[in-house]
Amino acid sequence: MSPQKNLRIFSGSSHPALASAIAKAMKLPLSKMHISRFACGEIYAKPEETVRGMDVFIVQTCTGDVNEDYMQLFIMIDALKRSFAKAVHVVIPHYGYARQDRVASPREPISAKLMESLIAAAGADHVISIHFHSDQTQGFFPFPMDNLKTKRLFADYLKKKKLKNAVIVAPDAGAAKEAGRLAAFLDMPLAILTKERPSFNVAEVTSVVGDVEGKTCILVDDMIDTAGSVVAAHAALLKKGANKDIYLMATHAVFSGPAVERLKKTQFKEVIVTDTVPLPKEKQFKGLVTLSVAPMLAKVIQCVHEDKSVTEVL
Repeated sequence: MSPQKNLRIFSGSSHPALASAIAKAMKLPLSKMHISRFACGEIYAKPEETVRGMDVFIVQTCTGDVNEDYMQLFIMIDALKRSFAKAVHVVIPHYGYARQDRVASPREPISAKLMESLIAAAGADHVISIHFHSDQTQGFFPFPMDNLKTKRLFADYLKKKKLKNAVIVAPDAGAAKEAGRLAAFLDMPLAILTKERPSFNVAEVTSVVGDVEGKTCILVDDMIDTAGSVVAAHAALLKKGANKDIYLMATHAVFSGPAVERLKKTQFKEVIVTDTVPLPKEKQFKGLVTLSVAPMLAKVIQCVHEDKSVTEVL
């Protein structure tokens, strides 16, 4: 990729390593954003170079401190907008509050919509994210957005594994569409688990739809939070006679609370994730494979800057 004089990439404090990898892939220096705090705790952000008339991309994912990440993002957007940037594109690899996308019971908020309204109010012109919890979330934005998929990234990895007698498994009905697309792309059969949630972060698998007996199962989901669902799925698949070598693939490795210990204990053959969320050493373990989304995001940013379609990248 050739350097662009009128393109700038800034990073929030949530995932500087990913932002640096994106900039490196584009042969661009990562622009500097000064971020600090006032004595009272309020956030201060200021770009340290001119952005007047430029396409500006902010890379800020949502990590364990999602509220801090969003507040910092809003202030960075405002600073860049007031610095006369031509367009402010927000790159949020892992979109926080995405699971709160509907009213499932009376008096609940739709927090995914609220976040999108706040991003728009801050002055963003465009959002790029990866693998929403639900595709309907795209409809909440009042401006164009790109919801990227990791299907090709995962498919390329699986092709290199050359697994025999494998089946793609969706851990619930909500994940069935994306798992089905991956299965079709790889020409593999699909199985679907049904589950119930008696409470938050608690999942119980009720049945397995599809043939998994004697097969190498590849569980595919959008995210791993506390890992309760995938651990329950692992047990259900073994009970149905699946090969003991069960793989787990998920775009977002949130790994909250007991997730890492649960995954270690369950002993998946491999846990394959992307780097949409930074993983410190204490959250890494044997069998964890991390695929980088930086090359994909670099290509998408280049396409957006040049007003080209991003379809081929997906």
